[in-house]
Amino acid sequence: MDRLSEILNRFSINAQVFFSGNMCGSEPFGARSDGVGHLHLLKSGTLTLKRDNADVVVFREPTVIFFPHATRHRIDAKESDKAELVCSSIHYADGVNNPLASALPQSIHYALSESAMLNQVAQWLFDEAFADRCGRGPMINRLLDIFLIHILRDVLDNGRVEHGMLAGLSHPQLAKVLTAIHKEPQNNWSLESMADISAMSRSKFAELFRSTVGQSPGEYVADWRISMAQALLMENRPVGLVANAVGYENGSALARVFRKKTGLSPREWVTQTKKPN
Repeated sequence: MDRLSEILNRFSINAQVFFSGNMCGSEPFGARSDGVGHLHLLKSGTLTLKRDNADVVVFREPTVIFFPHATRHRIDAKESDKAELVCSSIHYADGVNNPLASALPQSIHYALSESAMLNQVAQWLFDEAFADRCGRGPMINRLLDIFLIHILRDVLDNGRVEHGMLAGLSHPQLAKVLTAIHKEPQNNWSLESMADISAMSRSKFAELFRSTVGQSPGEYVADWRISMAQALLMENRPVGLVANAVGYENGSALARVFRKKTGLSPREWVTQTKKPN
């Protein structure tokens, strides 16, 4: 399994388009605290981006503007700017508990010309968004999902994130370790076993892991196991089976770590998470 597929198979991310066309005026986004992000694709024209406590940015060429999280921002365009764009909301299958949601930076933006593959998928998307074909909505959403995967590939291949899980997955030696942990969280992940996979000494591996990922290897394993446990618990799996699947001897052992990480027992967490707003 490659370094990205394991994460996407377990914790999905998807986009839903809500606007495509010529923009004229000012539109705010990210006011809600529901974890929903936004993806804006500028096809042509000029677009101005304003964020709280950040510089104003003006885009004058085809550009991807990606806010993985609920981030307050505003996009402006006058009629003379002739801004054509596609806007979509970003959703995570497990909400804020999705590791991708916490691993991605607050924002990413760059010209589509910087990536041939992103530009190609964007052109397919624009062809659908600005035409009147049957099945247009579902087609755009599926193309947006493909576009998101290309963005994640680009983040990994070009090291666009300096710290966290994605930074680790961008490092050739650490990526081997993280991919193995993601695939088999139930293994007994000792510092020695992880260092062996990275082909480094234990001290060098531990130092590199902490400086890149921002946690010790042991802390990362524990957090990943809890994220996996939360996803399985939301599928109504028994606590004992979930514990075994993520590397704990029994439900009591999982509950101790779970409460330490979340402040709740697994059952309390499920009840609270599933409670209607």
